[in-house]
Amino acid sequence: MTPATATEGRRLRPRRSCLAVPGSNPRFLEKAQGLPADQVFLDLEDACAPLAKPEARHTIVRFLNEGDWTGKTRVVRVNDWTTEWTYRDVTTVVEGAGQNLDCIMLPKVQDAHQIVALDLLLTQIEKAMGFEVGGIGIEAQIENAKGLVNVDEIAAASPRLETIIFGPADFMASINMKSLVVGEQPPGYPADAYHYILMRILMAARTHNLQAIDGPYLQIKNVDGYREVAGRAAALGFDGKWVLHPGQVEAANEVFSPSQEDYDHAELILDAYEWCTSEAGGKKGSAMLGDEMIDEASRKMALVVAGKGRAAGMTRTSKFEAPEA
Repeated sequence: MTPATATEGRRLRPRRSCLAVPGSNPRFLEKAQGLPADQVFLDLEDACAPLAKPEARHTIVRFLNEGDWTGKTRVVRVNDWTTEWTYRDVTTVVEGAGQNLDCIMLPKVQDAHQIVALDLLLTQIEKAMGFEVGGIGIEAQIENAKGLVNVDEIAAASPRLETIIFGPADFMASINMKSLVVGEQPPGYPADAYHYILMRILMAARTHNLQAIDGPYLQIKNVDGYREVAGRAAALGFDGKWVLHPGQVEAANEVFSPSQEDYDHAELILDAYEWCTSEAGGKKGSAMLGDEMIDEASRKMALVVAGKGRAAGMTRTSKFEAPEA
Protein backbone atom coordinates (compact mmCIF):
# COMPACT_ATOMS: atom_id res chain seq x y z
CA MET A 1 0.00 0.00 0.00
CA THR A 2 1.43 3.36 -1.01
CA PRO A 3 1.53 6.28 1.47
CA ALA A 4 -1.09 8.09 -0.59
CA THR A 5 -3.40 5.06 -0.52
CA ALA A 6 -2.89 4.64 3.22
CA THR A 7 -3.72 8.31 3.82
CA GLU A 8 -6.85 8.08 1.69
CA GLY A 9 -7.94 4.97 3.59
CA ARG A 10 -7.58 6.80 6.91
CA ARG A 11 -9.74 9.65 5.68
CA LEU A 12 -12.53 7.21 4.81
CA ARG A 13 -12.85 5.76 8.32
CA PRO A 14 -16.51 5.62 9.44
CA ARG A 15 -17.24 8.54 11.76
CA ARG A 16 -21.03 8.63 11.92
CA SER A 17 -20.90 8.74 15.72
CA CYS A 18 -17.92 10.33 17.49
CA LEU A 19 -18.20 9.62 21.19
CA ALA A 20 -16.61 12.01 23.68
CA VAL A 21 -15.20 10.33 26.81
CA PRO A 22 -13.51 12.16 29.71
CA GLY A 23 -9.92 10.98 29.91
CA SER A 24 -9.98 11.28 33.69
CA ASN A 25 -12.91 8.89 34.21
CA PRO A 26 -11.91 5.18 34.16
CA ARG A 27 -15.53 4.03 34.48
CA PHE A 28 -16.57 5.94 31.36
CA LEU A 29 -13.45 4.79 29.50
CA GLU A 30 -14.34 1.19 30.30
CA LYS A 31 -17.97 1.57 29.23
CA ALA A 32 -17.11 3.33 25.96
CA GLN A 33 -15.37 0.23 24.64
CA GLY A 34 -18.68 -1.65 24.47
CA LEU A 35 -20.71 1.07 22.75
CA PRO A 36 -21.37 0.92 18.97
CA ALA A 37 -19.76 4.30 18.23
CA ASP A 38 -17.64 4.54 15.08
CA GLN A 39 -15.11 6.79 16.79
CA VAL A 40 -14.20 7.35 20.42
CA PHE A 41 -12.16 10.35 21.45
CA LEU A 42 -10.60 10.36 24.90
CA ASP A 43 -10.70 13.94 26.06
CA LEU A 44 -7.93 15.86 27.81
CA GLU A 45 -9.47 19.26 27.14
CA ASP A 46 -12.85 20.53 28.37
CA ALA A 47 -13.88 17.23 29.98
CA CYS A 48 -10.82 17.29 32.28
CA ALA A 49 -10.36 19.75 35.12
CA PRO A 50 -6.92 21.43 35.06
CA LEU A 51 -5.70 19.56 38.14
CA ALA A 52 -6.80 16.24 36.63
CA LYS A 53 -5.05 16.61 33.27
CA PRO A 54 -1.56 15.23 34.16
CA GLU A 55 -2.94 12.01 35.63
CA ALA A 56 -5.55 11.72 32.85
CA ARG A 57 -2.76 11.49 30.26
CA HIS A 58 -1.47 8.33 31.92
CA THR A 59 -4.97 6.94 32.36
CA ILE A 60 -5.59 7.37 28.64
CA VAL A 61 -2.31 5.65 27.76
CA ARG A 62 -3.28 2.68 29.92
CA PHE A 63 -6.74 2.35 28.41
CA LEU A 64 -5.46 2.69 24.84
CA ASN A 65 -2.90 -0.04 25.42
CA GLU A 66 -5.01 -2.41 27.49
CA GLY A 67 -8.56 -1.76 26.29
CA ASP A 68 -10.47 -3.44 23.47
CA TRP A 69 -11.30 -0.74 20.93
CA THR A 70 -12.03 -3.14 18.08
CA GLY A 71 -13.90 -1.50 15.22
CA LYS A 72 -13.45 2.01 16.57
CA THR A 73 -11.29 4.91 15.45
CA ARG A 74 -9.17 5.81 18.50
CA VAL A 75 -8.62 9.53 19.02
CA VAL A 76 -7.28 11.70 21.84
CA ARG A 77 -8.29 15.34 22.09
CA VAL A 78 -5.39 17.34 23.51
CA ASN A 79 -5.51 20.91 24.79
CA ASP A 80 -5.09 23.78 22.35
CA TRP A 81 -1.76 25.47 21.62
CA THR A 82 -2.56 28.56 23.69
CA THR A 83 -2.38 26.50 26.91
CA GLU A 84 0.58 25.13 28.86
CA TRP A 85 -0.65 21.52 28.51
CA THR A 86 -0.48 20.73 24.80
CA TYR A 87 3.14 19.62 24.50
CA ARG A 88 2.92 17.21 27.43
CA ASP A 89 -0.46 15.94 26.23
CA VAL A 90 0.99 14.97 22.87
CA THR A 91 4.33 13.59 24.03
CA THR A 92 2.91 11.55 26.90
CA VAL A 93 0.05 10.03 24.90
CA VAL A 94 1.90 9.38 21.65
CA GLU A 95 5.10 8.08 23.23
CA GLY A 96 3.06 5.89 25.57
CA ALA A 97 0.38 4.58 23.21
CA GLY A 98 1.19 5.77 19.69
CA GLN A 99 0.86 2.30 18.20
CA ASN A 100 -2.69 2.05 19.56
CA LEU A 101 -3.77 5.53 18.49
CA ASP A 102 -5.30 6.65 15.21
CA CYS A 103 -5.54 10.44 15.52
CA ILE A 104 -4.85 13.46 17.66
CA MET A 105 -7.69 15.98 17.78
CA LEU A 106 -6.53 19.59 18.08
CA PRO A 107 -9.18 21.99 19.42
CA LYS A 108 -9.58 25.72 18.80
CA VAL A 109 -7.49 25.71 15.63
CA GLN A 110 -7.11 29.27 14.40
CA ASP A 111 -4.54 29.05 11.60
CA ALA A 112 -2.53 26.60 9.54
CA HIS A 113 0.62 27.11 11.63
CA GLN A 114 -0.99 25.32 14.56
CA ILE A 115 -1.57 22.23 12.43
CA VAL A 116 1.98 22.39 11.05
CA ALA A 117 3.35 22.60 14.60
CA LEU A 118 1.43 19.49 15.66
CA ASP A 119 2.52 17.66 12.50
CA LEU A 120 6.18 18.44 13.22
CA LEU A 121 5.89 17.33 16.85
CA LEU A 122 4.21 14.07 15.83
CA THR A 123 6.93 13.43 13.27
CA GLN A 124 9.65 13.93 15.88
CA ILE A 125 7.96 11.52 18.28
CA GLU A 126 7.34 8.90 15.59
CA LYS A 127 10.98 9.01 14.52
CA ALA A 128 12.24 8.84 18.11
CA MET A 129 9.94 5.92 18.98
CA GLY A 130 10.41 3.99 15.76
CA PHE A 131 6.76 4.38 14.73
CA GLU A 132 5.59 4.76 11.13
CA VAL A 133 6.14 8.40 10.21
CA GLY A 134 2.82 9.95 9.30
CA GLY A 135 0.88 7.07 10.79
CA ILE A 136 -1.05 9.23 13.27
CA GLY A 137 -3.69 11.48 11.76
CA ILE A 138 -4.91 14.91 12.85
CA GLU A 139 -8.45 16.15 13.39
CA ALA A 140 -8.88 19.94 13.42
CA GLN A 141 -11.65 21.56 15.42
CA ILE A 142 -12.94 24.97 14.31
CA GLU A 143 -14.29 26.86 17.32
CA ASN A 144 -14.06 30.59 16.63
CA ALA A 145 -14.40 33.20 13.93
CA LYS A 146 -10.68 33.31 13.12
CA GLY A 147 -10.58 29.56 12.62
CA LEU A 148 -13.51 29.69 10.21
CA VAL A 149 -12.00 32.57 8.22
CA ASN A 150 -8.78 30.52 7.87
CA VAL A 151 -10.43 27.13 7.36
CA ASP A 152 -9.19 26.69 3.77
CA GLU A 153 -5.55 27.12 4.79
CA ILE A 154 -6.12 24.89 7.83
CA ALA A 155 -7.59 22.11 5.67
CA ALA A 156 -4.52 22.22 3.40
CA ALA A 157 -1.94 22.41 6.20
CA SER A 158 -0.91 18.75 6.52
CA PRO A 159 -1.30 15.38 4.81
CA ARG A 160 -2.11 14.01 8.27
CA LEU A 161 -5.42 15.86 8.36
CA GLU A 162 -8.47 13.60 8.25
CA THR A 163 -11.36 15.73 9.49
CA ILE A 164 -12.56 19.27 10.04
CA ILE A 165 -14.89 19.49 13.06
CA PHE A 166 -17.34 22.22 14.01
CA GLY A 167 -17.19 23.18 17.71
CA PRO A 168 -20.46 25.04 18.28
CA ALA A 169 -20.23 26.05 21.95
CA ASP A 170 -17.02 28.05 21.79
CA PHE A 171 -17.95 29.30 18.33
CA MET A 172 -21.27 30.68 19.54
CA ALA A 173 -19.46 32.52 22.32
CA SER A 174 -16.78 33.84 19.96
CA ILE A 175 -19.32 35.59 17.73
CA ASN A 176 -21.66 36.69 20.58
CA MET A 177 -24.52 34.52 19.34
CA LYS A 178 -27.66 35.07 21.38
CA SER A 179 -28.24 31.54 22.63
CA LEU A 180 -27.40 29.41 25.66
CA VAL A 181 -28.49 26.06 24.15
CA VAL A 182 -25.62 24.55 22.19
CA GLY A 183 -26.76 23.24 18.84
CA GLU A 184 -30.17 24.91 18.86
CA GLN A 185 -31.14 27.96 16.84
CA PRO A 186 -30.82 31.34 18.57
CA PRO A 187 -34.13 33.03 19.39
CA GLY A 188 -35.24 35.77 17.04
CA TYR A 189 -33.55 34.45 13.89
CA PRO A 190 -36.07 32.94 11.43
CA ALA A 191 -33.57 30.83 9.44
CA ASP A 192 -30.72 28.39 10.14
CA ALA A 193 -28.00 30.37 11.92
CA TYR A 194 -25.47 27.58 11.41
CA HIS A 195 -25.95 27.03 7.69
CA TYR A 196 -23.10 29.27 6.53
CA ILE A 197 -20.71 27.90 9.15
CA LEU A 198 -21.44 24.27 8.29
CA MET A 199 -21.24 24.87 4.54
CA ARG A 200 -17.98 26.79 4.92
CA ILE A 201 -16.44 23.89 6.83
CA LEU A 202 -17.87 21.36 4.37
CA MET A 203 -16.46 23.16 1.33
CA ALA A 204 -12.97 23.35 2.86
CA ALA A 205 -13.11 19.70 3.87
CA ARG A 206 -14.28 18.42 0.51
CA THR A 207 -11.78 20.58 -1.38
CA HIS A 208 -9.01 18.65 0.39
CA ASN A 209 -10.76 15.25 0.53
CA LEU A 210 -11.36 15.45 4.27
CA GLN A 211 -14.34 14.39 6.34
CA ALA A 212 -16.63 17.01 7.90
CA ILE A 213 -17.98 16.35 11.40
CA ASP A 214 -20.66 18.29 13.25
CA GLY A 215 -20.17 19.07 16.94
CA PRO A 216 -22.18 18.17 20.05
CA TYR A 217 -25.79 18.63 21.05
CA LEU A 218 -25.81 19.25 24.79
CA GLN A 219 -29.43 18.38 25.60
CA ILE A 220 -28.43 14.75 25.98
CA LYS A 221 -31.87 13.44 26.98
CA ASN A 222 -33.60 15.06 23.98
CA VAL A 223 -32.88 12.41 21.37
CA ASP A 224 -35.52 13.78 19.01
CA GLY A 225 -33.82 17.16 19.12
CA TYR A 226 -30.49 15.48 18.45
CA ARG A 227 -31.93 13.66 15.43
CA GLU A 228 -33.30 16.91 14.02
CA VAL A 229 -30.00 18.77 14.35
CA ALA A 230 -27.99 15.81 13.09
CA GLY A 231 -30.38 15.44 10.17
CA ARG A 232 -29.64 18.98 8.98
CA ALA A 233 -25.90 18.30 8.97
CA ALA A 234 -26.37 14.93 7.26
CA ALA A 235 -28.58 16.51 4.58
CA LEU A 236 -25.79 18.96 3.73
CA GLY A 237 -23.29 16.12 3.36
CA PHE A 238 -21.55 15.90 6.73
CA ASP A 239 -20.08 12.53 7.61
CA GLY A 240 -20.97 12.36 11.30
CA LYS A 241 -21.62 14.13 14.56
CA TRP A 242 -20.34 14.09 18.11
CA VAL A 243 -22.23 12.12 20.74
CA LEU A 244 -21.99 12.99 24.43
CA HIS A 245 -24.20 10.22 25.80
CA PRO A 246 -24.75 6.55 24.92
CA GLY A 247 -28.35 7.39 24.06
CA GLN A 248 -27.22 9.51 21.12
CA VAL A 249 -25.03 6.83 19.48
CA GLU A 250 -27.80 4.89 17.77
CA ALA A 251 -29.39 8.09 16.49
CA ALA A 252 -26.11 9.29 14.96
CA ASN A 253 -25.42 5.95 13.30
CA GLU A 254 -28.90 5.92 11.81
CA VAL A 255 -29.00 9.54 10.65
CA PHE A 256 -25.60 9.41 8.93
CA SER A 257 -26.27 6.09 7.19
CA PRO A 258 -28.35 5.86 4.00
CA SER A 259 -31.74 4.19 4.16
CA GLN A 260 -31.86 0.60 2.93
CA GLU A 261 -33.86 1.75 -0.11
CA ASP A 262 -31.31 4.43 -1.03
CA TYR A 263 -28.39 2.08 -0.48
CA ASP A 264 -29.90 -0.62 -2.71
CA HIS A 265 -30.71 1.94 -5.37
CA ALA A 266 -27.17 3.32 -5.33
CA GLU A 267 -25.66 -0.14 -5.77
CA LEU A 268 -28.05 -0.84 -8.64
CA ILE A 269 -27.00 2.40 -10.37
CA LEU A 270 -23.34 1.41 -10.08
CA ASP A 271 -23.98 -2.05 -11.49
CA ALA A 272 -26.18 -0.76 -14.29
CA TYR A 273 -23.69 1.93 -15.31
CA GLU A 274 -20.80 -0.53 -15.30
CA TRP A 275 -22.82 -2.85 -17.53
CA CYS A 276 -24.04 -0.21 -20.00
CA THR A 277 -20.52 1.17 -20.56
CA SER A 278 -19.09 -2.32 -21.13
CA GLU A 279 -18.73 -4.21 -24.40
CA ALA A 280 -21.68 -6.41 -23.49
CA GLY A 281 -23.81 -3.39 -22.69
CA GLY A 282 -23.05 -1.64 -25.95
CA LYS A 283 -20.43 0.82 -24.65
CA LYS A 284 -23.12 3.42 -24.02
CA GLY A 285 -22.54 6.59 -22.01
CA SER A 286 -26.03 6.47 -20.53
CA ALA A 287 -28.80 3.95 -20.05
CA MET A 288 -32.16 3.42 -18.44
CA LEU A 289 -32.58 1.85 -15.02
CA GLY A 290 -36.29 1.29 -14.88
CA ASP A 291 -37.79 4.71 -15.58
CA GLU A 292 -34.58 6.54 -14.63
CA MET A 293 -31.84 7.63 -17.01
CA ILE A 294 -28.37 7.16 -15.53
CA ASP A 295 -25.02 8.50 -16.68
CA GLU A 296 -21.58 9.39 -15.30
CA ALA A 297 -23.04 12.02 -12.97
CA SER A 298 -25.46 9.41 -11.64
CA ARG A 299 -22.52 7.09 -10.97
CA LYS A 300 -20.69 9.75 -8.94
CA MET A 301 -23.75 10.45 -6.83
CA ALA A 302 -24.35 6.73 -6.31
CA LEU A 303 -20.75 6.21 -5.22
CA VAL A 304 -21.26 8.59 -2.31
CA VAL A 305 -24.38 6.82 -1.03
CA ALA A 306 -22.98 3.34 -1.66
CA GLY A 307 -19.74 4.28 0.08
CA LYS A 308 -21.60 5.41 3.19
CA GLY A 309 -23.65 2.22 3.19
CA ARG A 310 -20.62 -0.01 2.80
CA ALA A 311 -18.78 1.84 5.55
CA ALA A 312 -21.80 1.29 7.80
CA GLY A 313 -21.69 -2.46 7.07
CA MET A 314 -25.00 -2.50 5.19
CA THR A 315 -25.99 -5.47 3.04
CA ARG A 316 -27.82 -4.95 -0.22
CA THR A 317 -31.18 -6.62 -0.73
CA SER A 318 -31.42 -6.22 -4.51
CA LYS A 319 -29.50 -7.58 -7.47
CA PHE A 320 -28.86 -6.07 -10.89
CA GLU A 321 -30.00 -8.08 -13.86
CA ALA A 322 -28.79 -7.06 -17.31
CA PRO A 323 -31.67 -6.46 -19.74
CA GLU A 324 -32.16 -9.02 -22.44
CA ALA A 325 -30.92 -8.05 -25.87
